[in-house]
Amino acid sequence: MVKIRKPKKENNEILPLESQDVINESISKSEQFINKNKNIIFSFFAVIALSILTFSVFSYLKTTQNNNAQNEMFQAVYYFEKDSLVQALNGDGNNYGFLEIIDEYSLSDAANLSRFYAGASYLKLGNYQNAINYLNNFSSSDLLIQGRAYSLIGDAYVELGDFVNAITFFKKASNENPNEFFTPSYLLKLAIVYEEIGDLESALEAYEEIIAEYKNSPEYQTSLKNKSRIEGLLL
Repeated sequence: MVKIRKPKKENNEILPLESQDVINESISKSEQFINKNKNIIFSFFAVIALSILTFSVFSYLKTTQNNNAQNEMFQAVYYFEKDSLVQALNGDGNNYGFLEIIDEYSLSDAANLSRFYAGASYLKLGNYQNAINYLNNFSSSDLLIQGRAYSLIGDAYVELGDFVNAITFFKKASNENPNEFFTPSYLLKLAIVYEEIGDLESALEAYEEIIAEYKNSPEYQTSLKNKSRIEGLLL
């Protein structure tokens, strides 16, 4: 027997979101919320807009400063490499020196690197406190140059007779991304300062680290001799 299916009833039900009354009520509530909290909402969006604008301006200024400062640095580095340190620091009247680059382009990476060069220049000129100040204000993620900066600070403290701070910075230098090119020299400096203050055990440890870890370094033979000498003194 063939079943006769009843025709489906047409679904004329209006879902709530399709109801104009519901939509109007929702809009009305939203308007009420906005009117009630408009100061907070406007302040929120103003802060976001200001943050975006500030970041954009900062990025633009930093990029511009980097480009200009890098151009200025070429002549200053040239003077530094020629040991014309006064010109390297102060410029030559036509080109900026490191100090002017630091002042004029303070947001740039070149200004940061100029602090390293300025510190190294002052160290060579015998102005040890200025060397320490500029090198302390320098920072880098470079694998080698940050350790070099710490070592130069240590050198400046040695010249000032401040062996405690010299040890601190030679330790920092030797622990900063250890490598076969520079770390042995930092350890050798550390050992020599330890000897200067009479801490022979710590000096011996530094020499032994060079001997164990850096056999191909120029400091290896010196460390062997000094190790034997200190061991004799400690008997």
